[in-house]
Amino acid sequence: MTARPVFVSYSQADHEPAHGIVSRLESSGVGCWIAPRDVTPAADWAEEIVAAIAAARVMVLVFSSSSNDSPQVRREVERAVHRRVTVLPFRIESVLPSRSLEYFLSSQHWLDAFPPPLEPHYTRLVEYLQPLLRAPPASAVTGSYAAPPGAAVSGTATTGTVASLFDAAQLHRLESELAGYIGPLARHLVRRAAATASGAEALIVQLGAEIESEVERRRFVTACRQFLRGRD
Repeated sequence: MTARPVFVSYSQADHEPAHGIVSRLESSGVGCWIAPRDVTPAADWAEEIVAAIAAARVMVLVFSSSSNDSPQVRREVERAVHRRVTVLPFRIESVLPSRSLEYFLSSQHWLDAFPPPLEPHYTRLVEYLQPLLRAPPASAVTGSYAAPPGAAVSGTATTGTVASLFDAAQLHRLESELAGYIGPLARHLVRRAAATASGAEALIVQLGAEIESEVERRRFVTACRQFLRGRD
């Protein structure tokens, strides 16, 4: 997968403005990653999204009432913040972030893109992003994250390590438990964490950190300890 500096996050209801942003940015020489266009055929969708976010310098969030209510958008924003990728909300409706997004977006710079037409707002977006992307990563507003040398992005590269500590049934159970809280990204996160975890307890704690709610995190950790007890 080719790394692109801008990841565009959007709700399906906002397909047209999202692709309008991509068209305008790419015509200005700014590379964009957007699903489903850039998902490799037959690839694991969640893995591709996680890798694309990690490789990006900026996430442009097409923000609307629809994306405000989208669990998938929230998970993508969470991953971007976790990876220290700058999140730039491009607000196409006069709505405020829901409680689940407010924590991640309250300190971000916003671009209001209303009232229509959107074209002048696309121009403003290009003007804002170009100097940001020309700057070295370390001088970006919130910084960007670079994986350490040798770090695996996809769990398939470390299958041998994973298998040495945890069997397939245990990994599947962990994926199912975590997916109940964060959705399909769970599969990729479990595989990646299992490749480096020193034992069951370390793995459980690492995965639990992906869950925002303290109550839900405790519930997840308790459930996982019950079926992984004795592995350490």
